[in-house]
Amino acid sequence: MLEIILNIYIIIEKYKIVGFKAISYEIDGDDDDKIKYLKSRVIEDYQRAKEFSAPTNRFGQFMEYRKFSKLEEQGMHYQLFENIFSYYSIPERPLVCVTPILDGKILNQ
Repeated sequence: MLEIILNIYIIIEKYKIVGFKAISYEIDGDDDDKIKYLKSRVIEDYQRAKEFSAPTNRFGQFMEYRKFSKLEEQGMHYQLFENIFSYYSIPERPLVCVTPILDGKILNQ
């Protein structure tokens, strides 16, 4: 099935999420093939991905990565990507590959 999929990067500095980057593709195939495709492009896509701002609290402080991890465990991390989904005009829960960037280093498996 042809659908829009995303490589999303979480930019982490000193254990705080300071930004996001994302790039989209519209491809066909099953979910496993799409994930493999996204993972194969993680390094190359990082430099080309569009930047998005990270959420802050009422004091202007960035979210700690451990809080993001808790949201992810509960399946609620997608809420943080709403501006990315809106930018690419896609549904709330598209197929994504999320890659952390810790102090400038890509952490991919």
